[in-house]
Amino acid sequence: MRRFIPLLPKPPVVSVVRLTGAIGAAGRFGGGLNDAALAPVLDRAFSAGRPRAVALVINSPGGSPVQSSLIGARIRRLAEEKKVPVHAFVEDAAASGGYWLACAADDIWADESSILGSIGVISSGFGFPELLARQGIERRVHTAGRSKSTADPFRPETPEDVARLRAILDPIHAAFVAHVQARRGDRLAKDQPDLFEGAFWAGRQAVALGLADGIGHPVPKLKQLYGDKVRLVVHGARRSLMSRFGLRAGAEAIAEIADERALWARIGL
Repeated sequence: MRRFIPLLPKPPVVSVVRLTGAIGAAGRFGGGLNDAALAPVLDRAFSAGRPRAVALVINSPGGSPVQSSLIGARIRRLAEEKKVPVHAFVEDAAASGGYWLACAADDIWADESSILGSIGVISSGFGFPELLARQGIERRVHTAGRSKSTADPFRPETPEDVARLRAILDPIHAAFVAHVQARRGDRLAKDQPDLFEGAFWAGRQAVALGLADGIGHPVPKLKQLYGDKVRLVVHGARRSLMSRFGLRAGAEAIAEIADERALWARIGL
């Protein structure tokens, strides 16, 4: 008769999801982040192997506020449904929409040199009406609906254009601020007037302001939280054959790279 041999306890599992690049709808920022691409990745991360926690490794300058909101909301739904804590670890940056994603976690850890914050909304472009006039070029635009050509770069900007843009930017900004306040709560500094004005800070400054909980890197911090035998399982999106070899489609790829580069440039990276 065999003696009963008790099963050895399995080491705890922590799922790791890398959130790297600009945030934009499918078809923009091909190597970046959007809710449609991340949905199956996050589903696996919160379910496969019954993880004790999910770690988000974030390196993003931001992007689409809608996609940021959708991804953040998905993370919170899964965390609450599965009753799994979420930890965020910031690499180079969690700025603007990247910080929105970080706030979906229960705590945020950063490097000394990480950039965090940029809690604001921006709309930017160029205007060329005088250039056209000097070149003797006449701009002809016909619309049904007087607001259809708002912010046309080849026509002078009007107070009405600015007012319409403000009417869009302000509620998006308010939603961003509300999200950060709801997630960070009393950890946020009360005496920092530009906390929600688009400013950004390096690691320890961000900790002092309550934007992050401390300086920490994924492996040592997760070992500290879940023991030295913790097993880290990385979950990522399946890439197409073209993207594996760095191949993208012509002009659209160039435009996306330029857009993403502009997002990084806003935080000096």
